[in-house]
Amino acid sequence: MRHRNIRVVAIAILLSLLAPPAWAGFEEGLAAYDRGDYATALREFRPLAEQGDAEAQFNLGFMYFHGHGVQQDYGEAVRWFRKAAAQGDADAQNTLGVMYYKGQGVPEDDAKAAKWYRKAATQGNAGAQYNLGVMYDNGLGVPQDHAEAAKWYRKAAEQGDADAQNNLGLVYGKGRGVPQDYVQAHMWYSLAASRLPPGTDRVGAVKNRDILSARMTPAQIAEAERLAREWKPKHGKK
Repeated sequence: MRHRNIRVVAIAILLSLLAPPAWAGFEEGLAAYDRGDYATALREFRPLAEQGDAEAQFNLGFMYFHGHGVQQDYGEAVRWFRKAAAQGDADAQNTLGVMYYKGQGVPEDDAKAAKWYRKAATQGNAGAQYNLGVMYDNGLGVPQDHAEAAKWYRKAAEQGDADAQNNLGLVYGKGRGVPQDYVQAHMWYSLAASRLPPGTDRVGAVKNRDILSARMTPAQIAEAERLAREWKPKHGKK
């Protein structure tokens, strides 16, 4: 569930005396959702979504997708995500891409998945950038292009996406689409290992980093570790 940042300014306060602002219902819907009161959240989001509010449309689609307060219905989720996506909502665009990729509520279609990922990715959505990288890496819905995959992985990785960081470590370690660079690979594996949840992917990142370490000089390892320590995310990178 996505929260909207509200900036309260003087004119907004003045207008609130004349008519209740639309975002009041939106905030009430978020609060209700957060406490598990899905019926109230649905009651607040639906009229806003029907009036064309993209964020309410996204959240209503989210509720249908997960079956929160309503019977799970991927088709209805797609309908609301599509409305939000048509207004340029990057989260909705990325989610539509996932649904086309998985065939949830729509026929499975890698080309359409890539199209929606691209729309969101060009707006700086890290999840979509990673997903688009995967599509290029594997030639799904787009021509296989390892250099293009590396480009999108980097954009997502620079925002802190752990999966993209892990894949970028692999890209640099193998020199796939970029010049082989063990220092860069080691750095990205370290960052991924520090952010991935416990499980196979984190174990793999650590294992791959250790394999690289055995091929690197002490000076190279020290440089990779320094880069990892000093790394900071770049938000919304397009």
